[in-house]
Amino acid sequence: MEQKLLVIHQQILEAKKNGQKLLAILLDPDKIVLENLDHLLLKIKESPATHIFVGGSIVQSTILEHLIAQLKQNTNLPVIIFPGDPSQISPQADAILFLSLLSGRNPDYLIEYQVQAAPILKKTNLEVISTGYILIESGNETAVARVSKTEPLNRENFNLALATAQAGEMLGNKLIYLEAGSGAKQTVPLEMITLIAQNIEIPIIVGGGIVDLQGIKMAYNAGADLVVIGTAFENDSYFFES
Repeated sequence: MEQKLLVIHQQILEAKKNGQKLLAILLDPDKIVLENLDHLLLKIKESPATHIFVGGSIVQSTILEHLIAQLKQNTNLPVIIFPGDPSQISPQADAILFLSLLSGRNPDYLIEYQVQAAPILKKTNLEVISTGYILIESGNETAVARVSKTEPLNRENFNLALATAQAGEMLGNKLIYLEAGSGAKQTVPLEMITLIAQNIEIPIIVGGGIVDLQGIKMAYNAGADLVVIGTAFENDSYFFES
């Protein structure tokens, strides 16, 4: 099946070029209560979000397909899979972040799962966006670190984080994702975001531990092109009204 044109990636590039900041709401299917889905969809439509990410470190729920279908039917936002492993692929979405966990050395998350996913993705029209995924120490063990069996990068070692991001860019990644992790106690350091933003050309996604609108603004000002809100929105669907 012929691959879809790189529409979403191109839009992210255009937004970066024009100084437009983007915002994604991350939904973990395991945390979705179907009875509350209509309310959640309404709050997403009322929010300033520009994208919806769907996925998690471990998705045991069987509602992935239903959730994506409802998001497509009830919102006009691009739905992008943020997968923990190849089981989280749905042809109903618009795109998938093809993640490589650059901060770790577990071969499963560097290349093995990507090899498993490639034949599946070739049979879909999903836009595949190669993304260098970098986990940053956040004060507590996150699900990503636990599941991937990798250590996050030291939050004070800015040069290592920069070199990792630059390596991802040189390997051909189209995006760099700086992740503190779901429910992180501390966000990615603002100085780290700024250093990386000033020294790579590709767009930067920042997520994890951002709990309020001020946190989003600070990440933008530091150099993030797209900010991801997950746990804070899951816990309070009125997040953007505060």
